[in-house]
Amino acid sequence: MITSYITHPTCFDHFMGPEHPESPKRLEAIHAQLSLDGVLQQTMQTDAKPATQEQVARVHPLRHMQSLQDCVPEHGMISLDSDTLMNSFSLEASLLAAGAVVRGVDQVYRRQADNVFCAVRPPGHHAEASEAMGFCFYNSVAIGAAHAKARYHAQRVAIIDFDVHQCNGTVDIFKDDPSVLVCTSFQYPFYPWRYLRDEHHNIVNTRLPAGTDGPAFRQAIEKDWLPALHAFKPEILLVSAGFDAHREDPMAELNLEDEDYHWVTQLCMEIAALYAENRLVSVLEGGYCLEALGRGVSAHVKALLGQPYKICDSYLAR
Repeated sequence: MITSYITHPTCFDHFMGPEHPESPKRLEAIHAQLSLDGVLQQTMQTDAKPATQEQVARVHPLRHMQSLQDCVPEHGMISLDSDTLMNSFSLEASLLAAGAVVRGVDQVYRRQADNVFCAVRPPGHHAEASEAMGFCFYNSVAIGAAHAKARYHAQRVAIIDFDVHQCNGTVDIFKDDPSVLVCTSFQYPFYPWRYLRDEHHNIVNTRLPAGTDGPAFRQAIEKDWLPALHAFKPEILLVSAGFDAHREDPMAELNLEDEDYHWVTQLCMEIAALYAENRLVSVLEGGYCLEALGRGVSAHVKALLGQPYKICDSYLAR
């Protein structure tokens, strides 16, 4: 199994202040844990290229793109909302994050890799078609999905999101597009407080009450996602990989363990093997406890590499 690992140094330059949880330290923690576990060395490492205006415009109106560009400060930071700030590198990093997913889609369709993990920031799944929010500017996974449709004529694209927050931006962009299936698990009720009603046939909402643990999470995923995915038969799977549902994460109140991320990744890979010739591209979303984030991503990438999860792995890393 060839797993591509895509990142870029500029993703470290986006900065929203020393107290902000969406920090460059997140990528540092991931890199350190993957290196410590010997996982990074087993991947095919490449740099992201920025998404083009044409690629971004498939999901974001040009006026939205221009309004964000007009906000970029020469120095310091500006605030777009109460928790989304921008410095002079933010949009460049966001274009690279989206471009990483685009490059990952190219790699799996060209058979340069079986699957891909994009270690990039800022995250993207809260960015709606015309609104930046929730630490997100451009919706990277949506841009990747639109690229798969436009460049490779994919007729059925599945987007899997196991972040602790619902992917309202991804839902906003694809809610009326039957060629895209969105399966999203999230703590409920919780931010972003929108698109929570089951009114779109291509959106599968898996609501998890506070305190949900790994076994309950797995049961809910099997019940909600598997029938939808088997009926849909996706030609490619895109994964919004958030790790803030971990029991150690301070942002929410779910209780997943490291091994649950290995399990859900394996589930995605099984669907990709059945219907999509293994094509799977994953991109980092949330995860704000640095230690848990590193371990969760390591479990995720081990699954992508086809490696089993050893119950002692998470304890050795602590």
